[in-house]
Amino acid sequence: MKGQPTLQKIVDRFPKVKILVVGDIMMDRFIWGKVSRISPEAPVPVVLVDNSDESETFGLGGAANVANNIHSLGGKVLLCGIVGHDEMGKKIRGQLTEKGIEHKIFTEERRQSTVKTRIFANQQQVVRIDRETVDHPKVSILRDLSNFVMEKIEDFDGIIISDYGKGLLTGTLIRAIIRKARKAKKLIMVDPKLRNFKFYKGATVVTPNTKEASEASRVPMVDGSSIEKIGDKLLKELKCRALVITRGEEGMAIFEPHRKPIYVRTEVREVYDVTGAGDTVIGTLALALGTGTRVSVKEAVKLANYAAGVVVGKMGTATATREDLIEAIKKET
Repeated sequence: MKGQPTLQKIVDRFPKVKILVVGDIMMDRFIWGKVSRISPEAPVPVVLVDNSDESETFGLGGAANVANNIHSLGGKVLLCGIVGHDEMGKKIRGQLTEKGIEHKIFTEERRQSTVKTRIFANQQQVVRIDRETVDHPKVSILRDLSNFVMEKIEDFDGIIISDYGKGLLTGTLIRAIIRKARKAKKLIMVDPKLRNFKFYKGATVVTPNTKEASEASRVPMVDGSSIEKIGDKLLKELKCRALVITRGEEGMAIFEPHRKPIYVRTEVREVYDVTGAGDTVIGTLALALGTGTRVSVKEAVKLANYAAGVVVGKMGTATATREDLIEAIKKET
């Protein structure tokens, strides 16, 4: 019970934190149906979808889901990214406006807005269909977006770089954000993608999953001791304040300079859908660390673990509220 008031006090301060999210914006589309037979054309299930409004749902994904989680947890957030000049781009803008999430979205005429369509049958995912453009945006759009971000960094407590490898986050842009944020003494949180790892040097916290961390460090995940070799190597290479490796059901591993690794066990009770859990983790970490310098990375990770435990217990792309988080803390402490 001793740690409970501290964690709750951190959550109570979330509304005072302002986070700028820059990254790859997506739409998560869900089609819900039932399987009653196997197709005579191929050994695949036939998914029957009815005509009700509940048979097809849409949720903000990628960087938009990070912003949605911060907003849901009571923090102040500004989302910056790019979509295509298409129906899904309009739907993304519409959902952000409807939820009251502040945003600056740039539009590229011939770009395909990233859409991940997941088909569920009998509450289990059958297949995922992706539509996307992964090319870098036009130079003029990238320049305008970069100028906007540079102007805004001073106004926020921290910046999240949400990298899904969809083309927006070039090495030049990532380095410019980190350089400006460090100069302004702001938090820089990175949810990474392998191809850009070398550009994250100097960030405050980087949050790869086990696979990403293993590939980036070039250290194979062989046994229990591998995670420490991976973490130590990446921490030295990235020169960040902390490296947080997310390990699914095994929880998270925290690596900080001149300290032994800290392992935080998972708080998941029942997993229904892991979609967007990483977005919840980095959003919660940013809010917790953004409340003040006295908050340790371990405390922030514990809160992120609780929040992730909430969202994976829901179907579809979900968010946790401050009330959800406080309730989870009370149950586990």
